[in-house]
Amino acid sequence: MVGTEYYDRLDGARRCRAAAARLGLVAVTNPAATLKYRRVIIKLSGEALSGGTGGSGIDTATLKATAAELGEVHGSGVQVGLVVGGGNIFRGLKGASEGMDRAQSDYMGMLATVINALALQDALERRGIPTRVMTAIEIRQVAEPYIRRRAIRHLDRGHIVIFAAGTGNPYFSTDTAAALRAMEIRAEALLKATKVDGIYDRDPVRHEGATLLKAVAYERFLSENLKVMDATAVALCRENGLPIRVFKMSPGNIKRVCLGDDVGTIVSDEG
Repeated sequence: MVGTEYYDRLDGARRCRAAAARLGLVAVTNPAATLKYRRVIIKLSGEALSGGTGGSGIDTATLKATAAELGEVHGSGVQVGLVVGGGNIFRGLKGASEGMDRAQSDYMGMLATVINALALQDALERRGIPTRVMTAIEIRQVAEPYIRRRAIRHLDRGHIVIFAAGTGNPYFSTDTAAALRAMEIRAEALLKATKVDGIYDRDPVRHEGATLLKAVAYERFLSENLKVMDATAVALCRENGLPIRVFKMSPGNIKRVCLGDDVGTIVSDEG
């Protein structure tokens, strides 16, 4: 980074740390000096907010714990963008598989992500963390319409930005939305917090001998159809050289990734 972009990010990191220090979330110890990533997109599944595997609805305790985790990351100086799924409320593919029109079903799924985004915003703001919800479909009474330059400005001012309603188009997953937003805001990495420790060579649920892969090349991910993330999202990251980190949504893991710890699996050109 050079020129004004560097100083904008540095100023944003300082604002994040200063706000967190005022709230007593973190001590001011200049953690930005050790951060691996200064601006990230974090992809959260809707199920992660339900408090259980394959659960539905929003679990209040899980929501509060997620907000606390994100607050700690934000307080360390990382500029955080969030993309949240809606599978805990409604999943477009499931509706389509049961006879609904696919486009209509996907739009319903987009609205489910808005509900989750508003819940996360409330939980974060109750901790004193400034947020903005931006939606790819207009719902002006509850959120801002997504505008790329405005989103970047919010990040530079120290807000957590929650991107809802996917890409705004049917037939595209929230994984793809996360990859797209990461490109648009010039994030340094796409972090996918999920229910497994990382990417395995085989499905660990079905195969006892499945091996956790610490690094995977984009081409291998796509050719072997490893499935932890949507192939369209991975292809988009490959075309733009954006690293993806897949890891388990456990306490402290998001911050560890931002600090450069070898958590989960890295998907990149090198593999």
